[in-house]
Amino acid sequence: QVRLAESGGGLVQAGGSLRLSCAASGGTFSRYTMAWFRQADGKEREFVAAITWLGLSTNYADSVKGRFTISRDNAKNTMYLQMINLKPEETAVYYCAAKNSQTPGRGGYVYWGQGTQVTVSS
Repeated sequence: QVRLAESGGGLVQAGGSLRLSCAASGGTFSRYTMAWFRQADGKEREFVAAITWLGLSTNYADSVKGRFTISRDNAKNTMYLQMINLKPEETAVYYCAAKNSQTPGRGGYVYWGQGTQVTVSS
């Protein structure tokens, strides 16, 4: 059973940057494709980015391409999301997720963290 714990959220001004982390335990981290999702108040959860087990393949939502970078350190069992030029509409709870698959698609994630709040002020 994989357990995921996000950290790094907080309050940032529009145009600012944050780096989120997702620490995994209880499983073989390197076998899992990992992803970030986010959910704003009153909205459905949406896909942000995904990365395959060796980091050789990534996938991004169009809205974050060029501003967000997903990465992972399998030696530390940790995944990251570097976010720059943040926008107020990106205020949301950000979740990390994992699946036992080698494709960075948007579906099929079975393990989820509790989320970390990111608030972008205008």
